[in-house]
Amino acid sequence: MADYKAPLRDMRFVLNEVFEVAKLWAQLPGLAEIVDEETAMAVLEEAGKVTSKSIAPLNRGADEEGCRWDNGVVSTPAGFIDAYRTYAEGGWVGVGGDPAFGGMGMPKVISAQVEEMVNASSLAFGLYPMLTAGACLSINAHASEALKATYLPNMYAGVWAGSMCLTEPHAGTDLGIIRTRAEPQADGSYKVSGTKIFITGGEHDLTENIIHLVLAKLPDAPAGPKGISLFLVPKFLVNADGSLGARNPVNCGSIEHKMGIQGSATCVMNFDEAVGYLVGEPNKGLAAMFTMMNYERLGVGIQGLASAERSYQNAIEYARDRLQSRAPTGPQAKDKAADPIIVHPDVRRMLLTMKAFNEGGRAFSSYVAMQLDTAKYSEDPAVRKRAEDLVALLTPVAKAFLTDLGLEATVHGQQVFGGHGYIREWGQEQLVRDVRITQIYEGTNGIQALDLIGRKVVGSGGAFYRLFADEIRQFIASADSDLQAFSTPLEAALNSLDELTDWVLDRAKSNPNEIGAASVEYLQAFGYVAYAYMWALMARTALAKQGQDDFYASKLGTAQFYFARLLPRIHALSASVKAGSESLYLLSAEQF
Repeated sequence: MADYKAPLRDMRFVLNEVFEVAKLWAQLPGLAEIVDEETAMAVLEEAGKVTSKSIAPLNRGADEEGCRWDNGVVSTPAGFIDAYRTYAEGGWVGVGGDPAFGGMGMPKVISAQVEEMVNASSLAFGLYPMLTAGACLSINAHASEALKATYLPNMYAGVWAGSMCLTEPHAGTDLGIIRTRAEPQADGSYKVSGTKIFITGGEHDLTENIIHLVLAKLPDAPAGPKGISLFLVPKFLVNADGSLGARNPVNCGSIEHKMGIQGSATCVMNFDEAVGYLVGEPNKGLAAMFTMMNYERLGVGIQGLASAERSYQNAIEYARDRLQSRAPTGPQAKDKAADPIIVHPDVRRMLLTMKAFNEGGRAFSSYVAMQLDTAKYSEDPAVRKRAEDLVALLTPVAKAFLTDLGLEATVHGQQVFGGHGYIREWGQEQLVRDVRITQIYEGTNGIQALDLIGRKVVGSGGAFYRLFADEIRQFIASADSDLQAFSTPLEAALNSLDELTDWVLDRAKSNPNEIGAASVEYLQAFGYVAYAYMWALMARTALAKQGQDDFYASKLGTAQFYFARLLPRIHALSASVKAGSESLYLLSAEQF
């Protein structure tokens, strides 16, 4: 298996050459005094070193060993404690955290690259700081100043960790029916009782304390989602002087035996009148939790990209070295018994598909991250509102499309290895197993598709969609003749997506089943068009610099492959959507 190398050259290309992020930061007062291009690139260089040297070598061993549970105590795989300490001491847990409480204060578009690097090094390891960073977001946005001052500094420092406790045995997506209760106490605290399942990092040995964000209902709460509140429940109570106090009655009942991410502890957590503190307003906990979940959903999309990038690095090294058969046009390595498999058309198809997905996904996730930065820091209400609407539209696409393509790409990477791809020692089968969860947690991809078409497209009457489509049209209108090989098929694809969107909007008026029936294929079609926009942007930059080095020639060749071989998938997806919902309801439940 190839050693992981952080794709810093491509990250610099996307950030500095395609999107020119330093210009955006200069317009955002909250970032202008914190970060510039030189600082950002230095941050990424250091992140590349720590992830590739301290974390990536642990990945396979962690998969073999897994986490261990013993009477409520969870032990992580060998090397994780030291690696986490190194990662935390570098400030990486708080890379995007509020500087007022010890965070590094980097924009999301930079922390997104760090997330890719740590998750490509080890997805199981990367989940621990990811959940902590997400919990910090919700605490910083919604908790009292006292709670923020007490908990955020140690969480940003990686001394304490965070977890997100939503799911219950009977309540997954339908959080309105949770049973966990919170009883108010005379001192302003609450006694939280209930059981939560599938809790990533609910218990482990990496930090001295774990801060759980728990969804629960107050005694007088209204029924359904409007009756959910959010509570901060520490593993160990915190004394007035900041030292750790008594153990809170929060216990890990067991850990799950899973398909992948064996080094990540997925816990059943039992709260038995545990002391908790209200975060935000009563009965508005779901909104507070979504502050964390929306960032996590982009982060999960990046996990799909990260796994695919690691698989590609393995596959390309193997394809250059593995000798099998001769090229269709005759021997290429005449001094050897056979040619490297990279000469074969099908191997090149798989490698180029992976490359196009990865580089398109890196551009798209960075684009979404830029909108998050704009929405957070812009002082112009109109600019902020536009960015917020784009984030709302594109977050389900980022979560679902990047992870769907992540699975496809890791399967391609496994296939490149042939029989060796099925063997543990080569590492490719682990990436397939690990990435599979990304399509499931943080809202399954089917739920993301429903969110996109139902809430964001139909729910806005198409307004959110037109916001993004209009931006693409402005780009197409500004394209010069050199770019027509990319702008012309992009325009045709956008016209097709326009027509498909109008079709769904119209059919949804008379048949509520059409939204759900269209949702997954619609999100896929949307994703391919969004990636086409990213590839057209990258092609414009590469065209201006072609001839400087092979990097830009590689970009243009990959862009041409994307438009020729991958973008046409939208036609089959569109036909599937327009087939309607009728065929889904031809069978009774008993006929399945």
